[in-house]
Amino acid sequence: MKNPLFEIPKRAVHLDFHTGPGIPDVGCGFDSQAFADAFQEAHVDSVTLFAMCHHGHLYYHTGHPARHPGLSRDMDLLERQIDALHGVGIRTPIYLSVQCNEYAANEHPEWIALTPELRQVKWGSSAFNAGWQILDMSSPYQDYLAEILSEVLQRFTPVDGIFMDMCWDQPSCSKWAVAGMLKKGYNPQNEDDRAKYARETAHQYMARFRKMVEDAHLEHEPAGVWFNSRPKTNLHIEKKFLRHVEIEALPTGGWGYAYFPYVARFVRPLGLPTLCHTGRFFKNWGDHASLKPDMALKYECCQVLSQGMSVGVGDALHPRGVPQKAVYDLIRRTYSYIEACEPYMEGAKILSQIAVIVDTASGDTPGPGGLGATRALMQLRYQFDILPPDHDFQKYELILIPENIHIDNALVARLKKYSESGGALIVCGASALDELGQPVMEELGILSHGQSEYTHTFLHASGEVSADLPEYGCVMYEPGFRMTPMPQSQSLVTVGKPYFQREYHHFSGHEYTPEDKLSTFSAVVKHGRTVTFSVPILEAYGKHAVPYYRTLLGNCIRLLLPDPLIKDDGPSKLEITVAETDNRMIVHLLSFYPERRAEDLDIVEDAIPVVGLHLSVKSRCRPTRVFLAPDSEDLMFDYVDGYVNATVAFQGGHAMLILEKEIHDG
Repeated sequence: MKNPLFEIPKRAVHLDFHTGPGIPDVGCGFDSQAFADAFQEAHVDSVTLFAMCHHGHLYYHTGHPARHPGLSRDMDLLERQIDALHGVGIRTPIYLSVQCNEYAANEHPEWIALTPELRQVKWGSSAFNAGWQILDMSSPYQDYLAEILSEVLQRFTPVDGIFMDMCWDQPSCSKWAVAGMLKKGYNPQNEDDRAKYARETAHQYMARFRKMVEDAHLEHEPAGVWFNSRPKTNLHIEKKFLRHVEIEALPTGGWGYAYFPYVARFVRPLGLPTLCHTGRFFKNWGDHASLKPDMALKYECCQVLSQGMSVGVGDALHPRGVPQKAVYDLIRRTYSYIEACEPYMEGAKILSQIAVIVDTASGDTPGPGGLGATRALMQLRYQFDILPPDHDFQKYELILIPENIHIDNALVARLKKYSESGGALIVCGASALDELGQPVMEELGILSHGQSEYTHTFLHASGEVSADLPEYGCVMYEPGFRMTPMPQSQSLVTVGKPYFQREYHHFSGHEYTPEDKLSTFSAVVKHGRTVTFSVPILEAYGKHAVPYYRTLLGNCIRLLLPDPLIKDDGPSKLEITVAETDNRMIVHLLSFYPERRAEDLDIVEDAIPVVGLHLSVKSRCRPTRVFLAPDSEDLMFDYVDGYVNATVAFQGGHAMLILEKEIHDG
């Protein structure tokens, strides 16, 4: 039986080739041997090559008029690229642009997506901006694209994969889209109906194109199809169209350094092979004549490796078809290191104790609550996954519910079952209340008394959750609701109230009114193995990054999860993930420093050495050997109360602490 999963590469390059019709010498410098050597020497095992770019031009032998006018008639660039790379054992998935196609848009302007004001959809606000025109997939353009895909499959099957780009949900008010909506009983005047039809259209062509690829490979190994620019937080639904996942995340290209850690933890539990690509560009795609610092690329690739995923780097091939030496020297330096680390991760599964429930309707941008949860848990070194509300979460030891989750009756029932089986639960802010402002479930052990009348209150932690916190009323910058504990519950944090609510005609000082006295309300209540925050602690941390909030959250987690996978005394910037195989545990340690060095641009230039890090790893047995990889440096260790304890030092930004253990048959 054929393997239903796409064979994922380990070290890929996504080779952009968006080449306008005004470029006259496309592929004129291509040399098969030099092309293959560049990638082979850079430790690359897969290169995504272009059949059709955003300009709508084709780069292979075809009678189609969209063939690039600057490509010599006797030059089949795509075939020669494929042959050169296959000759050295490198895979070659094939790229086609979907909703960006300048050639088709110029030849058939009626196929362009339209706004409700019947304006053409285009990147940029003016017809005179250099930007892509966006095609309507409910128009005949979909058939036009299907014919090109069919030709590519006829020419190149078996393919190593098909990469279809620019596949977001594109609402349109073209005559085809309006007719399609009316046929389904939707109201084209309604924005939600237009969005719903756009998603259904995307799913329709995704199913169509996947079937085309599968039908072409009935006598061959299955080929993966990836539809790029889709919301990753909808993958629990859209995985039926896929054999694998690709995550596009160029931190300096608008994604930022918070995007990948969030999305990766959502994609990971889906169980599909995943390839993640950043870029070698200093900024974004199209920034061809730039290179990011070595440590930035190493950090981004090591992050991917630490999530148990494959690594990809985006490049842009010069129109003449010649790879740039400086680019592949940079990639080689990073990929040679990644390749040395890969054997330790072979067959590894990432370990997680905490599940963070998210609202998938919010898309891949987590908002302050998702951002706060991700950053706080990473900085506290808790191991966690991010799940949709309908995912199976029984295996997790603790569930964390941010402030923007609607806990409906179905989720209430699942949470009750989870709690009854001994699971721990933390519910934050408004998610603890129903539409009437009452607790969503009695298991929270709280009483609600309406929304707080104050925009700023003050947190007074006591007992165990006050560890490492000053004896001080710390301001909470975001409003919450008023909560008191039920008789069997315990108040962990008391709310201090200001003298009065600040108003334009009644205020004191620069920003908010000083604290007056303690109120009768609680900010945190514990009931059994459930903790409820009346304040939006995760949203507040995402917006304001107050260390007090993170420490308080960590203290509350520790009450419910006293035996975390990792204990350490490292700085907050240290990133740790834990994986396991049959014979070892792998603890990834990342010590880099993303820094804002320009307006709207974070970059990494330096790795931060780690010296004297005391690390404890929860383990079911005493390991036979503990060492740092990939350098294979043995470490002294002890094993006490279920934890392996070692002191670690490393440079270069990344190391793997390996705990080897014996395998006993039976």
